[in-house]
Amino acid sequence: MKHIPKDVVATFSIVALDPATGELGIAVQSKFLGVGAVVPWAKAGVGAVATQSYANTSYGPRGLEWMAEGKTAQETLERLIADDRERSLRQVGIVDAKGRAATFTGEKCYPWAGGITGPNYAAQGNILAGEETVLAMGKTFEQAKGPLAERLLKALQAGQAAGGDRRGQQSAALLVVKERGGYGGYNDRYIDLRVDDHPRPIEELIRLYQLRQLYFAKPRPEKVAALEGTVKEEVIAELIRLGYLPEEKAEDGEALYQALTAYIHTENFEEREVEKRLILTCCRT
Repeated sequence: MKHIPKDVVATFSIVALDPATGELGIAVQSKFLGVGAVVPWAKAGVGAVATQSYANTSYGPRGLEWMAEGKTAQETLERLIADDRERSLRQVGIVDAKGRAATFTGEKCYPWAGGITGPNYAAQGNILAGEETVLAMGKTFEQAKGPLAERLLKALQAGQAAGGDRRGQQSAALLVVKERGGYGGYNDRYIDLRVDDHPRPIEELIRLYQLRQLYFAKPRPEKVAALEGTVKEEVIAELIRLGYLPEEKAEDGEALYQALTAYIHTENFEEREVEKRLILTCCRT
């Protein structure tokens, strides 16, 4: 078997667009430290790029710049590799804001290496147990339901179950962008989660995603209730137990709202805050 240098970014990844929401994203796993700092690049309304296998990290910003100028995923890919003297070592997957996808695997990438494209996605990998990894990722993504992030995670799980990186596991990442999707609406970085070093990085990434939903996902209307009756009594009891509301002020409406606000802001739930006299009854989405 051909020797595999330790510094090669051997990964499997999927880049994709959700045409219903405009979200663009990448999910990636590798036997490589901190893969999320190298592989995924995306910009809302423009596209997403995964660069791996002796990763040329300039592929990310340059690819996004050219797609922003109107080039398709395939045109962007062709321009990237044309300018790269070491393209035979590279692997890249690209999807543009219209869902057009492209993937490339250089002939000197360590086997198994290859990629596929489908409706709104590209899946690719190198140093894999076999092509089953990318095929499983593609099939799972096409069949999965729900938000783009969850479909990407399911695809990543399927790729690992089908063999994954034949060297093992170490890190994983999930990046999803959408217009004004970041914290406070100030940027497009909707979901940006990384597991840099872990024996089961995909499982850990899913756990972090679930925590992210708990703290930051916008509440659905059916999960919001009036702060009255039994709900109000339970909230008062918990705020007293946690030390946010003095027991002697349990019947003071304004003190209750102030205590609830303090709890929400102290515990980092401000992105899930609802109107006064309402409360989110369940923090899971």
